[in-house]
Amino acid sequence: MIVRDRPSAFRMFFILRGSILPRIKWNVLATVVIAVAVTAIQGQLFHWKVTLTPIPFSLIGLALAIFLSFRNSASYDRWWEGRNLWGAMVFRTRSLARLLLHHVDPGCPRETSVRRIVAFVYALMHHLRGTADVDSATFLDAADAERVAAWPHNRPDALLHLVSRDLAAAAAQAQVDPMMLVEIERNLTELAHIQAGCERIRTTPLPFSYTLLLHHTAYLYCLTLPFGLVDTIGFMTPFVVGLISYTFFGLDALGDEIEEPFGLLPNDLPLAAMCRRIEIDLLAATGATELPAMLTPKDYCLM
Repeated sequence: MIVRDRPSAFRMFFILRGSILPRIKWNVLATVVIAVAVTAIQGQLFHWKVTLTPIPFSLIGLALAIFLSFRNSASYDRWWEGRNLWGAMVFRTRSLARLLLHHVDPGCPRETSVRRIVAFVYALMHHLRGTADVDSATFLDAADAERVAAWPHNRPDALLHLVSRDLAAAAAQAQVDPMMLVEIERNLTELAHIQAGCERIRTTPLPFSYTLLLHHTAYLYCLTLPFGLVDTIGFMTPFVVGLISYTFFGLDALGDEIEEPFGLLPNDLPLAAMCRRIEIDLLAATGATELPAMLTPKDYCLM
């Protein structure tokens, strides 16, 4: 995720980190080259004059802009919902650690359960990104790591099961107040709810047919636009086509990028930084003195 102060208006023109331009540069360049060729031949193809006016492009462009904006709004809603879910994750993990450490009998493995919660957030991050989980095992003992390894398709859920299992054993031995038991289980259920919400976003993209229609329309519009402008603005056609192509291709690519907010692209959510924040807070609550450093922006980007 891009984290930086807003630069001046002049510097904004030269910033590429986080820009959508690297993803669409060849598409924009192709439309500009076609526009240059159409301008050079004055809109003629094999001695046949292609007669198009700006009117149909104005109508289609207006509708295309509206639908692209609608799709980008839907994509941003998914991005923001993902951020809200991980914000709730920070709150629930802190609350759960507090309840475990102060309302469960000291004879129970309270610190172990808190470390399992830290392992849970890292496991969920890798679960959502589809990457190898190389972090959660560092917070588990050998027995827990072996049990979690037996659940290769859903390690976060396995970790919640371990916490709930030990909590049930503590309740059977009257080592936790029944009312506190209900509250702790409610927080565990909320963590499972957050995981399910993230999985819903991750596995349910916007309808592909809708995305495909906008993609095809944007490309057909920009490729044929030079024929509708060359007789009106002449040599300025490539410049105008490049500007419009950058806008439409950029909106199309931006919607694709933020539609899935848990990935590794520059504008995706900084899950690693949030996991580190939870790790520091929960380990500090257990009394640990050797804590990892907070992740800081590297080139204004937190991955």
